[in-house]
Amino acid sequence: MANKQSILVTGGAGYLGSVLVPALLAAGNRVTVLDNFMYLQNSLAQLCINENFDVVSGDCRKVETLKPLVAKADYIFPLAALVGAPLCDKDPIAATSTNRDAITTLRKLLSKDQRIVIPITNSGYGVGEQGQFCTEDSPLRPISLYARDKVAAEQIILERDNSVSLRLATVFGMAPRMRIDLLVNDFVYRAVTDRFVVLFEAHFKRNYIHVRDVARAFMHTMDRFDAMKGRPFNVGLSDANLSKAELCERIKLQVPSFQFLEAPVGEDPDKRDYIVSNSRIEATGYSPAYSLDDGIRELIKGYRMIRNRVYGNV
Repeated sequence: MANKQSILVTGGAGYLGSVLVPALLAAGNRVTVLDNFMYLQNSLAQLCINENFDVVSGDCRKVETLKPLVAKADYIFPLAALVGAPLCDKDPIAATSTNRDAITTLRKLLSKDQRIVIPITNSGYGVGEQGQFCTEDSPLRPISLYARDKVAAEQIILERDNSVSLRLATVFGMAPRMRIDLLVNDFVYRAVTDRFVVLFEAHFKRNYIHVRDVARAFMHTMDRFDAMKGRPFNVGLSDANLSKAELCERIKLQVPSFQFLEAPVGEDPDKRDYIVSNSRIEATGYSPAYSLDDGIRELIKGYRMIRNRVYGNV
């Protein structure tokens, strides 16, 4: 990364931020994190010695908090969000005010020269066509409040110049601020601790990506910003468009005692079912470094240390 940048990361103490912020600092950038620390996490504690790191405890929805921080930034990475359909359904007012309305506020504060890279979810594709890969040109059919607000946030940001949207697959892997409730992380946790899981609508497919590869996608986008700006990019593992049952089979290869069965009745409240093409970002030179199997192996080790649900957001 040639020129060192001043970067504002909202929600930077969260699952993704706790991996991304150290990587940004290691590359020599100046990083300010704005976070409300709602989970009482200390995931950035080891960075406080770094003179290029600053942290502000506050709410990304408040103009008076955001304005002076935005003014000093070359790049803004708005990671602050209530992530996942169950969490957003639990508190829809907080979800929409954070996931959509705070992005409107942020956009109003940006100068035309400032650059923004926003993480969106590929759950905006909703239910895809059978056997057809979802590309960035596929219709968006969000079916949860979380996905609808994130699709709206992407539209708000891409309407301005100097913006890139990263449509993230379901993220997995260990992080300083852990999320046990994400699908791969959750299933491996159940395999290690309970030895079984009951699947609802086990044939529903999704795409997956390691949290470190998401951080690498942000760094990659900074390096190639001029070539990528103005467009959305799917970010996932092209060899991991898997159903929940297929995911469980992969976990069972490493946890042989793991048992899973499909419930004869009931349904998954998260109705997503699609396969995704990541060829657009791959064409820019990006490729993931961590496989699904790498992540499962890592999580098995991690869960020897973590044995409680304080690390889940729902």
